[in-house]
Parts: sequence; C-alpha cells; structure tokens
Amino acid sequence: MTDIATASQSSRAYKVLGLTAIATFLVSLDVSIVVVARRTIEEDLGHPNILTWVFSAYSIAYAAGLLTAGRFADVYGRKRAFLRGLFLFSVGSALCGLAPSAIFLVLARIVQAIGGAQLTPASLALVLPEFPVEKRTQAIAIWGAFGGLAAAAGPSAGGLLVDTLGWRSLFFINIPFCAFTILVGRRMLHESRDENATRRVDYPSVVTGFTGVALVVLGISQSEVWGWTDPFTLGSIAVGLVLVAAFIRRCDTVEHPLLDLSLFRLPFVVAANVAGILFSVGFIGMWLLNTTWLQTVWSYSVVKSGVATMPGPLVAATVAPFAGRLAMRYGHARVLFAGSILLSAGTFCLANSVSVTPDYWRAYLPWMLVTGVGVGLSISTLSSSATAFLKPTQFAMGSALNTTARQVGTALGAALSLAIAAPTLSAVGALLAGGGTANGPEAWRQLVDGVDLAPLLNAWYVNGAIFMVAGILMLVIFRTPTDEQMAASFTDTSH
Repeated sequence: MTDIATASQSSRAYKVLGLTAIATFLVSLDVSIVVVARRTIEEDLGHPNILTWVFSAYSIAYAAGLLTAGRFADVYGRKRAFLRGLFLFSVGSALCGLAPSAIFLVLARIVQAIGGAQLTPASLALVLPEFPVEKRTQAIAIWGAFGGLAAAAGPSAGGLLVDTLGWRSLFFINIPFCAFTILVGRRMLHESRDENATRRVDYPSVVTGFTGVALVVLGISQSEVWGWTDPFTLGSIAVGLVLVAAFIRRCDTVEHPLLDLSLFRLPFVVAANVAGILFSVGFIGMWLLNTTWLQTVWSYSVVKSGVATMPGPLVAATVAPFAGRLAMRYGHARVLFAGSILLSAGTFCLANSVSVTPDYWRAYLPWMLVTGVGVGLSISTLSSSATAFLKPTQFAMGSALNTTARQVGTALGAALSLAIAAPTLSAVGALLAGGGTANGPEAWRQLVDGVDLAPLLNAWYVNGAIFMVAGILMLVIFRTPTDEQMAASFTDTSH
C-alpha cells in the first residue's frame, strides 16, 4: 500500500508540475513572441514612439510586481495567487488583442505583466511542496526547461502567426491555454500559505518596493533611447535606488516584512541571485546580438531568423532536466560553472567565426548548439540553487527574489549590449534606411563590408566574459546547505 501511495503522490506531483509549467511557459513566451511583430503593429496602430513601450512596459511592470506578489502568495495563498494571476494574464491578453490604439495596447501589456508577476512565484511555490527535497532540483530543472522551450518557440511561432493570422493572434492564442489551466487548477491544486504569517501586508513596503524596482528597470531599459547621461535616466535610477534602500530598511524594521532579509544570510541564495543577475545580463545580450546579426548583417527575414535561432533554445530545453540530476550529484556550483564555460566559449567562438558572408552551418549553428548546452546547464541550476533548499514558508518569496534579480539583469544586459554595439547598429540602420537591401544580397554584403563591425563583436566578447564571471562567483560564494537548513527544507507532501 505504501508503494501505491508513493506512486500516486509522484504522479500527482508531476501533474502539478506540468500544469504550472504551462502558465510560466506563456509568460516567458509573451516576452519573445511579440518582438517579431513590432513593425506590423506599428503599421497598423502607428505611433512608433509609444509602441516602444509595448516591450518596456511589460518588463518594467513584471519586474516591479514580483517581490510584492511573492509575499501576497505566502500570506493569502499560493493557489489563489496563481489562479488570479492567470485570470489577469488572460484578461490582459484579450485586451491586447482587441487594442484599438497604441496607448491602449501598452496599458493592456501592463495588465498582462502584473498577472504574470503574480503567477510566477506562486507556480513554483505550488510545485516544490509536492516533491521531497532530494527531487526538487530535478523538478525545478523541468520547470525551467519550459522557459527554454518558450524562448525557442517565440520568434518562429510569432513570425508564423503574424504572417497567417495577424499580430492580434499573438495575444488571443494565450486565452484557451489560460482557461484550461484555470479550470484544471481549481480542482487539482492544493492551497498552501505561510500559516505563521499575519494576514496583514505592509503597504508602505509595497509602494517603495514596487516603485523602486520599476524606476530602476525603467532607467536601465530606456537608457538606449534617453542616453545614459540624460537626467531622466540618471534621475529614474537614482530615485529608484533610494526607494529600494527605503524598502530594505523598512523590511529590516517591521514585524512582518514584505521581503524576508534572512534569505541574504543563506550563501546558496546569495550565490544564485548574484550569478543570476550576471547570467541574465549575458544571456539577453547574446540573444539580442545573435538576432541582430542574422536580421541586419545577414539580412535574414524575421521568420528565417527565428528558425535559425531555434536550435540553441531547443538544446537548452533538452539539457535542462538532466542538469538537475547533475547538480544533485556534482553540486550546483560546479554544474553552473561548466555551463558558464560553454556559454563563454561558444560566444567567443561565434564572434570569431562570423563574417559578412552568411555561413550558417559552419559559423553560426555549431556555436548555437554549444551555448544551448551551456544555457541548459545554467538556467535551471540557478533557479534550483535559489529555492530548492528553502523552508516551505519561503518558497514564493525566494522564487520572487530570484526572478526579480534576473529581470533586472535582463534590463541591464539589453541596455549594455545595445550601448556597446551602437556604432555598428547605427551604421547598418542608415544603410537599411537608404534601401541598401534593394539591390540584392551580394550588393548588401558589399555595403556591410564597409561598416565597422568591431563594436558589435566587442559586445559579444563582453557577454562571454560576463558568463565566465558568473560561473566563478558561483564557485566562490555558493555553499552547500547545512544539515540544519536541509532539515528545515523538508515538508510533508502527503497532504
């Protein structure tokens, strides 16, 4: 009977994992899938300056909402937060699809992002109690693999949807998946919360935490448009940092803080978040530069560049579940360090291999596969090292902290890579504006051959170095959880 009960519990655990992974897949997908539709949306709605916020507003609201969402999930219930987030995300998706104007679309994207911020930490907090502590790393690896699949599917699926059904289908496609997950989740998921937490939330912390993170991410993400020395950029980041400092001070003094600062006394949490920021800086920079190279220098179409990029994320999604087993056997720090070596080597070799003459099979694809393995080893290991060994009452908060750190890293990475590569991007943009591709691929290559590509290549080199630093810091800072911490991380999964 014990074996039957164990098998039944294991089956339920993986069903919960699969259900929550659908939701996190949609949130990740909605970041990359929309990028391919920018030009089409501009042609339909106009206002290109406003439409830049279709992408920025989502990232800002998502990053800002995560910390508060983690605490609300712990206090009022993870299941409730997950289903409410799904509902908001589906409402936001419907509003995006129906948007009559650019401003309406931006506001609808904010609704989407707030829903995504609510469901993300709650989803992992629902999954982890279903698994014994020795299997949580593997579960998180599978959960993280869905994010890799979303990255793989986003550009190509988005291009196909835009070409066949129009840009509004990018948002409407979320609705049936959200409806299915809500209906099944209401019956399957068990409610859980931090029973020791007061049912009161410290709203001054909500205001300072949300606004502070939002302003920091705003300043970083808009630095490309405003410039790093612009008063709006510097002022936004400065005020944001002051508010974040006030938020931390508040959390250190109130009885029931929005963020449990004791998390920062855990070396595995600190290591995962520091490395996570750097990994996100390098990852988004690498992804942006790869796409830029394919679409500008090699003049690939949106759909073709999406298909060309897909092998890397597919390899990452395939490797990620196995990374969990490797992390439990050899240690999280060592697996992440191995991933950082592959990412660094793949990025350096890619920068040294490409030229203005397209050579996908020899100069691009091999290094995409190498970096794909590196991402697969890294992405799930970062998540599991940040959350797998926490106490059950800290699951949502720990997940929210880790995701917030990586969102800030993503904003910084995009701004950094675009800033370094700016001279090349400006020169190529001027050629495109002058109709440089009109005379065919050979004439275009001759034009691009006269452009100084060194800034773009240097941006790749910087990202490669950042990956290596992330791996080294993980080795230096990470410490295996103590016996006491491991004992505290066990939870009864029998319900």
